[in-house]
Amino acid sequence: MLFNFIPQEFNFFDMFERQVGYAVEASDYFSDLVKGGKFDEAALKRIQILEHQGDDCAHAIIEQLNKTFITPFDREDIYALTKEIDDIIDMMNTIVNRLVVYKISGVDKNLVEFSRVIKDSVSGISAAVKALRNSKKSKVALESCVEVHRLENVGDAMRDKVLAELFETQKNDPIAVIKWKEIYEDSETLLDICEDVAHVVESILVKQA
Repeated sequence: MLFNFIPQEFNFFDMFERQVGYAVEASDYFSDLVKGGKFDEAALKRIQILEHQGDDCAHAIIEQLNKTFITPFDREDIYALTKEIDDIIDMMNTIVNRLVVYKISGVDKNLVEFSRVIKDSVSGISAAVKALRNSKKSKVALESCVEVHRLENVGDAMRDKVLAELFETQKNDPIAVIKWKEIYEDSETLLDICEDVAHVVESILVKQA
C-alpha cells in the first residue's frame, strides 16, 4: 500500500531523486532496447514496471504535499516538477507500446539516434533535479537545463529530417509512414517533456535566487 512506500521521515528531495532515477533507468533501458531491435511483450512489461514505480513515487510526493504545511519551494512547482518527470516515463511507455502493437522489428538508425538524445536529455534532467537540494549547485542546475534546451532543439531538427526522409523512402507504403511518423513524433515529444522539466527547475531557481 502507498503508506508503506512513503518513508517515515519524508524528504521531498529524496523523493524527487528517486523519481528521476526511475526516468534515468527507463531511458537507459529504452536506449538498449532500440539498439537491440526486439520489441515484444517482455520489453513492454519491463517499461511498464518502471512506469508503475514512477507513478507510485509521484503519488507519494503529491500525497505528502497535501499533508505538509512547510515545503522546500512553492507547492505549484513541486506539483509541476512531479507531474513532468512522471510524464517522461509515461511517454517512453507509449513509444514502446507502439513498437509492440505495430509489430516493429529490427534496428532503425533514426530511432537509435533519438534514443541517444533522449538518454542524454534525461541525464541532464537528473543532474538538474539533484542539484536543487543544494543552493550552492544552482549553476550546475542551470547548465544542465541549458543542455536540455539544446537537446530539444536537436530533437526538432532530427524530427524534421527523419520525417522528410520517411515520406521520400516509404511513399509507396502509407502504413509504414503512419507507424513511423507517430513513433518519431512521440520521440520528439519526449524531448519536449524533458524541456518542460527544465523550465520548472529554472522557475524554482529564479524564485530562490
